[in-house]
Amino acid sequence: QVQLAESGGGVVQAGGSLRLSCTASRIRFNAYAMAWFRQAPGKERELVAAISYSADSTYHLNSVKGRFTISRDGSKKTVYLQMNSLKPEDTAVYYCAAREGDTWRGLYGYWGRGTQVTVSS
Repeated sequence: QVQLAESGGGVVQAGGSLRLSCTASRIRFNAYAMAWFRQAPGKERELVAAISYSADSTYHLNSVKGRFTISRDGSKKTVYLQMNSLKPEDTAVYYCAAREGDTWRGLYGYWGRGTQVTVSS
């Protein structure tokens, strides 16, 4: 069974940075598009960033463009989310997700357990 393990969350002051990592196991990593979602209390889950398995196509939510960057390392079976200039509204549980195929568009069938990111003002 596919396993996704997130790490790197924590508490940071506004304007600070964090890098989230998601390491996949029991998966042919280079055959899966990867994504980061987040869910804040009382809000619906939203897609923050996504990357195709070939890494030639990425998506970033408008509110994080220029601040967050998704990337992947096939040799480590890991996808990253570099988050800079963090804002209190970025506070949420961040989830890693995977879907088979190159495109990042569509439903994601595999999910990690999430990592908490808290940005204090």
